[in-house]
Formats: sequence, C-alpha cells, structure tokens
Amino acid sequence: MEQHRIVSIEEWLTARRALLADEKAFTHARDALAAQRQTLPWVRVDKTYTFDTPQGKRTLADLFDGRSQLIVYHFMLGPDWEEGCRGCSFVSDHIDGTIAHLEHHDVSYVAVSRAPLAKLEAFKKRMGWHFRWVSSNQSDFNFDYHVSFTEEDKAKGKVDYNFTEQNYESDEMPGASVFFKDEKGDIFHTYSTYARGLDMALTTYVLLELTPKGRNEQNGMLDWMRHHDRYEDAASAKAGGCCSEMSHAK
Repeated sequence: MEQHRIVSIEEWLTARRALLADEKAFTHARDALAAQRQTLPWVRVDKTYTFDTPQGKRTLADLFDGRSQLIVYHFMLGPDWEEGCRGCSFVSDHIDGTIAHLEHHDVSYVAVSRAPLAKLEAFKKRMGWHFRWVSSNQSDFNFDYHVSFTEEDKAKGKVDYNFTEQNYESDEMPGASVFFKDEKGDIFHTYSTYARGLDMALTTYVLLELTPKGRNEQNGMLDWMRHHDRYEDAASAKAGGCCSEMSHAK
C-alpha cells in the first residue's frame, strides 16, 4: 500500500474539500446518466416465455406479480453446474434487504437461471436467500437475452455479450434485464446491463471504496471473494455455535 502523507487537519480539510467538488460532479454526472437511461426506446416482447417456479409454471407476465416494472437478474447457474457462480452469489447477497423497498415502489425482482428448479431451491436454501428465483430451463429466455450460450457458440469461440462480439468464456454469463408491463398487459424490454454494469448493485464495493485500500484487487473480485459460507471464519462459526459468534463479535 502506498505511504500516505500525514498532514495537519487544516491541510486535510483543504484536500477533502477539493475531493468533495469532484464527488459532487460525479454525482451530477451519474444523475444525468440515469436520466439518459430512462429515455432509452423500448422493444415489445412478443415471445411467450415460461418459467418453472415453486408455484408451478409461470410466464414472464406473471413474474411482474401485479407491478408494472420487473428487474430480472441473470444468475449464472447452468443445468450441469454443481453450485452458483461466486460473483453472482456476491451480487445476490445484497438483494434481500432491498426487496420490500422495490416492491413498494412498483418494482418486482426475480433471479433467473437455466438450472432445474430443484437445484436453484437447494442452493438458495444453502445461502439463506429469500428473493424469488425461477428456472428458464425449458425456454429460450437466457439465450435471447445473451447470457447463455450453445455448444455451437463454444465451437465458434465467439459470442454476442455486452452488446459486442466477444471471445467465448463460459456457457453462462451474468447480467440484468428490465421490463415494463402496461395496463393492456403488453410487455416491453427497456434495459439490460452486463459485466461491470452490475457493479451498481454491489453495496460492498461502495463501502470498500470509502476505505484507504479500496477494492484492493489485482484481478477482480475472484482474488478474494468467496461464497459467504466458504470463508474460513464462516465455517468456524457454523461449527462452533454461540462461542464462535461471541469471538467474532469482539
């Protein structure tokens, strides 16, 4: 870590006020970008997509759950995968606390993966999550929104991801897509984001960037981040019960 200058409170305040001006400019630029995002044209969704849910078969229209807006998180968990992607799990650790607020602001949220529903339910139970998670295993949904790829894509070595042609990396990739349903029941695709566009959902990163070491990564989140039950102290706490909780609280 770079050695920082040690200064008087007066010098620190001068530097902090200069940074504050840049932070305010960034906030205003972010507001402008959000406004630009909301003016994107929409695409009508004419295909009927069906998902496996704990309540049985449901369509994309059903997933709105009575609201006009729907956020879909494309969670990387393929049919043959043993567990969910670490990065997608990291994203999903931030979701449960937001659900009540989203739902009371006319927004529904659901995660979608191609793995069978039973596998999603088992991993969800392991991770202690409560948000809705459904399977698109019997539909083209993931392929149409460019987060799942075929054997032909793998053989070709190129895929359409993040709005560009990229080298094939995996049969599943992360993303989020947003939909709107009007009073007639027509559905429109309004927005999708992929790769680092998902950083916006990561409160952990927002907090880390307040600290002197920041993200402290050389090659992205997989340098350090694990499924939350795979950190060494998480395993110890699970094994040790209340004594481990007491030591962790010190």
